[in-house]
Amino acid sequence: MKQQTPLWLDESLYPFSHRYIDLPSGRMHYVDEGRGDVLLFVHGTPAWSFLYREQIKTLRTKYRCIAVDHIGFGLSDKPEDFDGTPQAHSANLALFVEKLGLTNITLVVHDFGGPIGLSFALSHPEKVRNLVILNTWLWKTSDNPDVQKVDKVVNSRLGKLIYLHTNFSPSILMEKSFHDKSKLTKAIHLHYTRPFPNKASRWGLLRLAQSLLGSSDWYEEQFKQLHKWQHKTALILWGTEDQFIKPAFLDKWKEALPQATVRTFDAGHFVQEESSKEVSDAIDSLMQQSQFSLASNTFTGA
Repeated sequence: MKQQTPLWLDESLYPFSHRYIDLPSGRMHYVDEGRGDVLLFVHGTPAWSFLYREQIKTLRTKYRCIAVDHIGFGLSDKPEDFDGTPQAHSANLALFVEKLGLTNITLVVHDFGGPIGLSFALSHPEKVRNLVILNTWLWKTSDNPDVQKVDKVVNSRLGKLIYLHTNFSPSILMEKSFHDKSKLTKAIHLHYTRPFPNKASRWGLLRLAQSLLGSSDWYEEQFKQLHKWQHKTALILWGTEDQFIKPAFLDKWKEALPQATVRTFDAGHFVQEESSKEVSDAIDSLMQQSQFSLASNTFTGA
């Protein structure tokens, strides 16, 4: 069944074909553009595949660019009874990859997309070739005072009311997440608020917010497995003016993945928006190096 494109969606900003796949938790929307080696883009909150549009527009001429909308986000179904934890989203991502038969994946993750995507990568190392990490985490959050404060709010009666009735996350938090406010135009901001028009559509936002601390033990379980990736290619692209995921997080990534190439940008949390060309170029460079390495290993029999 073909789904109607929302009237608010500006196809000059998001010029992609809409695809859907049925999962047990609901119908998932995704884009699948271009051909070649797979780039799989995984978003966090309150984003959706729209966040990666500039990277997809640039890179689809060389690679197969796939970006999902998690259940509860973007143009995907928003069932109120969906668990909505990163664990549940990661399980959905694994089903998605299996159904599409994806292999040799370069995984691009951001925000909650980090634990969601990296958990999948750790469970399916044979499917993932490279990692691209943007402003995210993968370790326990329960000892972080900032996270403790957020958790008290989102689990309070007032916090739930704000999240579900005022569209607080995409309306207010997103604006605070930008260092260069001029990059968040009214037209672009609209594409982050409109997927959540009413209370019924906002449960995914609330449940991920509650998982910031609520899934702390699970994050740590994944982090303890990260040594499996110390010999894999990793690229870290970091907005240093992020008010929420601060420079100490980057330091922890450098320690956990010492082999990673690190690029920093004078940008806030949504570095894909504020430094879109630089992010695209860095990913393109990684892909070219990866292809060269693969070809060299094939030639030498390594």
